[in-house]
Amino acid sequence: MPKFAALWKGALAVCLGAAVLTPIPAHAAAVEDLGVPLQDVLLIGGTVAPGPDGKTVLWGASSGAPAHLNAVDPVTGAETARYDLPGAGGSWAVEATPDGSVYTGTYGSSRLFRWTAAGGMKDLGNPLASETFVWSLAAGDGATVYGGTSPGGRLFGYDPATGVRDYGRLSASHAYVRSVAYADGKIYAGTEAPAAIFEIDAASGAVTQLPAPEDPTGKWAYDVNVAAGHLYVRLGGASPGPLHVWDIAAGRWADKLDAAHGLDVSPPDEEGRVYLIKGGELVRYDPKTKAVTATGLPVTGRVANTRGIGWAELGLPDYPGKSIVGLLWRGLMFRYNPQTGASSFVQTGVRGEDIDVTALSEGPDGRMYAGGFLNGGFAALNAKTGQREEFHTFSQSEDMTTHRGRLYVGAYPEARVYAYDPKLPWNSTEYSPSPEPGPAPNPARLFDFAADKQIRPRAMVSAGDYLAVGTMPDLGHLGGVLALWDPVKGVLKHAERNVVTDQSIVSLAYRDGVLYGGTSIYSGQSATEPTQPEAKLFAWSVKDDRLLWQMIPAPGKPAIPALAFDDRGRLWGIAGGEVFGVDPGSRKVVSRVTLSTSASASGQLAFNRGDRRLYGTHAGKEVFALDPRTRRHEVLRTGPAHQLAVHGSGDVYFAEGPRLFRIQQIR
Repeated sequence: MPKFAALWKGALAVCLGAAVLTPIPAHAAAVEDLGVPLQDVLLIGGTVAPGPDGKTVLWGASSGAPAHLNAVDPVTGAETARYDLPGAGGSWAVEATPDGSVYTGTYGSSRLFRWTAAGGMKDLGNPLASETFVWSLAAGDGATVYGGTSPGGRLFGYDPATGVRDYGRLSASHAYVRSVAYADGKIYAGTEAPAAIFEIDAASGAVTQLPAPEDPTGKWAYDVNVAAGHLYVRLGGASPGPLHVWDIAAGRWADKLDAAHGLDVSPPDEEGRVYLIKGGELVRYDPKTKAVTATGLPVTGRVANTRGIGWAELGLPDYPGKSIVGLLWRGLMFRYNPQTGASSFVQTGVRGEDIDVTALSEGPDGRMYAGGFLNGGFAALNAKTGQREEFHTFSQSEDMTTHRGRLYVGAYPEARVYAYDPKLPWNSTEYSPSPEPGPAPNPARLFDFAADKQIRPRAMVSAGDYLAVGTMPDLGHLGGVLALWDPVKGVLKHAERNVVTDQSIVSLAYRDGVLYGGTSIYSGQSATEPTQPEAKLFAWSVKDDRLLWQMIPAPGKPAIPALAFDDRGRLWGIAGGEVFGVDPGSRKVVSRVTLSTSASASGQLAFNRGDRRLYGTHAGKEVFALDPRTRRHEVLRTGPAHQLAVHGSGDVYFAEGPRLFRIQQIR
């Protein structure tokens, strides 16, 4: 019986085209390092406090590998100090305590750092071993700081004299303590959606939940600040949202300001008034009279929120006494003087950081295009020389594809989709704003799926007359959207969520009127628990807007992150450590190649018409080439590659973090 079983399994392997990975002779040129195409400044967390020489500076954390804590002179904009944050990708949480310490809580590596003028920067380690992200910090008394974390939704305190205190999980139904503030022995903390706001006694640890100021469904308590006896809580997300004012002494919600940008309100002036960005302008708010006073200082663009705001004496002619100073996300500093009304913007000396490549595509002009993670960025490269010809500040890109003379870009968050025409001047009113009226936006924002709770447009492909898009949902949601955009009419031909129940759409391929999609059991945010056991492959009629069929091509695998047709009409996909080939007519897996036992949700696959081979990245471990006829393969490079695209010339581009590489086809 064992012998019969072995023979049966061998016969089945032949039927399915399973292959032992026999390397084939390499015939591509050597791997060429093209350098780093994307570099830009991204400041997230910040504060205003004394710097190394005792003078007031703007402290700002810039995202990178590693991230850095930067000190900026508010008079000149010069960078006066720069400190490495080893292991950290960035920080939302920068806070100064009354004793002169500056604390930074990080992500990438969940750590707490402390800077002092006497001791410099010190790594205090991960304050809570179970947590991976420090979201927010608040200054307590003396040198004490309080922080909120994820994914356990915990609150901690740190005192250099006594170490870390774990206040525990604030809510069994929340995974994020997104925002933290402190005043008079009380810690205030806000969570993800549905937004909850807690008051914690710093001494006893007793927790009291405050009443919600409005329906918290779908809203985060994104920012929480305390100033002059009032708690300021902004509900929503990265975009402008309502700012609610809680009178701490009276124990009630006292006011609401619409279209507040965040991320902070300023420390109060002598009369208890604070400054914040509201409706695209710096304004002053008086909690006593509820008056909002415009300053005339505009803050434009998609991300018009402060990355540290406070008071500084500038000693400049038009800026007597104390002035409001602050940082914006791309390193621009703003200043406003309440006495004279003088205002200005100054580009600071904060240095740009390398940006991980998250999207690659050939454009309609034959150039290669790259988009990046978090800091974003948009670069065009000469396909012959491999050199970068353009760079622009832009959003985080999830995917790119060319369709009928335009390059389409899927952007995070809100699952936004843009169309870029390389024949026209670049003019991004959201990311590269100009005070003077300019030409029409290019890239032009076409649509988004924020209303459908989507966050990442992970898959895009040219589908005949239409652009096809597949998305991943936001935190707490499952089920992506499949959409078809008609560029001639400028409308969505069709958009439907949950084409495959509770699964995201993370890969697309098109042939002969049928759209093929690969799914992921995961949401666009890792904290959302999946309900489905394995990923699926589906077929969709573009003409009839209906699901034709679905199947499970890779049992047990959580995602099918890439699909590609070869020149014979066979559909290939990658799932974990498997590459599989499907006959769309019979709806059966007819080839299967095992690369490894990995169940990774990442991978890339593209067909090269130059040498008729499949090229891909496998679980962030290697770049490979696979002959779809013989199923033999070769490993072209071992390393953490995640993005890959084939140019029409036959050249293969792939990225390892921020660095871009090319394998030139021998011609």
